[in-house]
Amino acid sequence: MRIKIAEHMLLSKRTSAHVTTVHRVDMTKVARMREGSKGDFQAAYGFSLTYLPFFTRAAAMALRHFPLLNASLDGNNIIHHNEVNIGIAVALENGLIVPVVRGADEKTVAGLQRAIVDLATRARTRQLKPDEVQGGTFSITNFGSNGSLVGTPIINQPQVAILGVGTVEKTPVVIDDAIAIRSICLLSLSYDHRLIDGALADQFMSKVKQVLEGWSEEVL
Repeated sequence: MRIKIAEHMLLSKRTSAHVTTVHRVDMTKVARMREGSKGDFQAAYGFSLTYLPFFTRAAAMALRHFPLLNASLDGNNIIHHNEVNIGIAVALENGLIVPVVRGADEKTVAGLQRAIVDLATRARTRQLKPDEVQGGTFSITNFGSNGSLVGTPIINQPQVAILGVGTVEKTPVVIDDAIAIRSICLLSLSYDHRLIDGALADQFMSKVKQVLEGWSEEVL
């Protein structure tokens, strides 16, 4: 597994012109909703509600607005994908694997959480099917689950972008010249500069930020 990971990562660094942009996101609305819904969610579905499906939902919505980040490159050809299939990096004891949530833009937060829990559980017990780790059009890696604030993830070829999620933590921020405590997260987007320019990458991230910061408490 380590040999395959090494080959894949080196191939990506040799292939893509990696650039990373970092945006700060106020997750306070999502944090409050998640805290208020955790008990009912666990009782209704049998698994915990984490932050990851919120990030996945926001990314899927942004990919519909900026489909070039959902494309892939084959030599000099741009391949546009109709489906939004998001790979979720799962840490294993001796490596990692990226199972794919298919049709991510068509799922609710609850549906995304169910899919992520199912794929991660079966990934760690080596029960994934081959087609469940293929066909991704965009990827997300959640290094914040281990306390990391920010990272510069490597693009999962032949995709052109990957979103890195830092930890969500309460932070003092300035709002209207006053100090407030907010739940803040740093999101990093690594993108392939052969296809994606900085303006487009930041427009995409601004959309992700807009979705998360304006989250409706009724939307699960």
